[in-house]
Amino acid sequence: MRDSIHKYFRMGTILWMSYPPAQYGFTEPLKKILSDDYFDAIEVKSVENETQRTEAKALLAQSHMTVCFGAQPGLLSRGLNPNSLVEEERKEAEAFLCASIDEAEYLGAEGIAFLSGAWEEETREQAFEQLKKTTLAVCRYGASKNMTVNLEVFDYDMDKKALIGPAPYAARFASEIRCFCRNFGLLVDLSHFPTTYETSRFVIQTLRPYITHLHIGNAVVKEGCDGYGDKHPRFGYPGSANDTPELLDFFQVLKEEGFFRKDDPLVLSFEVTLRPGEDGDLILANTKRVINRAWALLED
Repeated sequence: MRDSIHKYFRMGTILWMSYPPAQYGFTEPLKKILSDDYFDAIEVKSVENETQRTEAKALLAQSHMTVCFGAQPGLLSRGLNPNSLVEEERKEAEAFLCASIDEAEYLGAEGIAFLSGAWEEETREQAFEQLKKTTLAVCRYGASKNMTVNLEVFDYDMDKKALIGPAPYAARFASEIRCFCRNFGLLVDLSHFPTTYETSRFVIQTLRPYITHLHIGNAVVKEGCDGYGDKHPRFGYPGSANDTPELLDFFQVLKEEGFFRKDDPLVLSFEVTLRPGEDGDLILANTKRVINRAWALLED
């Protein structure tokens, strides 16, 4: 592809995945990404330390980058379920997501992303209706602040075991929410396609009207192998599903389906993290190399 990838996408990374805070802290990795002109966007999660949150707001404002806010870690760490059949638990998740919109707004983000909660086969349809309640409430609150709300599509039986996906079920859910809330969309992640036994073509074509945000990464789906499940290892990790050919296919399908939009580029973020003993700078460079190669191989 002769054109720069930056013409068609706002390239980003997920800060807490690229540089896990327990290993790297917060401020220095944030400055590192904000100073790297490869990136047009950055995804951050809740900053619980007030001093760091104030500092982050100032740094993000200086960067001229698109800021995205991930509520997924907060939901998971607190054990919150937006589709809980226990109404008090569902409302607790809803309140957390509305508070996430407030924090996202403070940090200068244009919206939030979240994931559905765990489900049981026999109560799947009831959980679907509960998730609709939560999502509609959060979207309406977000709309009052001109903020978007993205639901990330996860696996349903391998690791996260979330209510949404697979892709056809995600499409049904999105279509019902879009009837009422225009600020809602779906976040799809190349890392998750192997975990839902789907292909780039199937996912993107199925979800095309609702896709508003993109992630790329890798997964190990061979049982018994290191990193099995939704662990987002580096491209080329032993036994993993995605590398340059799969990313090239992803780009090709996005191109065919009209997602190369120079006037309205989507955020396309790395969701790649470290395995034990690995180095954040090297894994970030690994990801850029795979992207550069796949993009170079893409036909004009």
